[in-house]
Amino acid sequence: MNTVLNRPALKAQARELLRTAQVSPKAFMVLYYSVLVLLDVLISFLPSEGLAGMFITTLSELFSWVLGAGLVLYFMGIRRRERMEFATLFDGFSFAGKLIALNLVVNAFTALWSLLLVFPGFIAFYRYRFAAYNLYENPDIGIFEALDRSKRQTRGMKMQLFNLDLSYFGWIVLAALPNLIVNISQYISVGGDVTAYLSLSTPLPLSLLCTAWSFAVALFYLPNWQCVLLDYYDAAKAATLEPPAAPDFL
Repeated sequence: MNTVLNRPALKAQARELLRTAQVSPKAFMVLYYSVLVLLDVLISFLPSEGLAGMFITTLSELFSWVLGAGLVLYFMGIRRRERMEFATLFDGFSFAGKLIALNLVVNAFTALWSLLLVFPGFIAFYRYRFAAYNLYENPDIGIFEALDRSKRQTRGMKMQLFNLDLSYFGWIVLAALPNLIVNISQYISVGGDVTAYLSLSTPLPLSLLCTAWSFAVALFYLPNWQCVLLDYYDAAKAATLEPPAAPDFL
């Protein structure tokens, strides 16, 4: 893709679009984050060690992937000027198995490329950036077809995607600030002992406070980021209408 997208103009358009949504993006995201927080609170009362703890943590991560799909589907809908109800958040459960499999494959491929050096891992991250979006729009396609489409769609676009992410970096740092302060404080409190630091756990009230801050900050930038990213996705789709003769997964 050789077209350079006008990022500031797309951000401005996204702000106008979000104002016209019949179901408030902020209200929808409050629901999304409330479900995640409730899940974290429930998990805090369950075993956190051994196989049981590993199973619960894994299950929580898989659940968050499926909820994340519902969040993106909401933004896809409002970009089509459709009324997206709060129940859209749970639409990912209709193809949860395929969605989870895709995320596992993407994470595995990215990790394998990262073993070579940081740069190949960086390239892989952006190569598969649109794989999930392809599956969200077309749940009937296979996971490797979704990966292959993403590979073609992001060809020549990876640096633009990186610059898009970089333009929201200040928001990301602001959202992560309380967690960063807590982690640094804990590290200092054990005198820099890595083993002791890794064994520490953040008290639930403090953890919830940090999470609430991160979620509150995200309300101000994540809807815009998601809409603009979908603009990039649509532009990439338009530039790759003809599929290749044979798929190339890696």
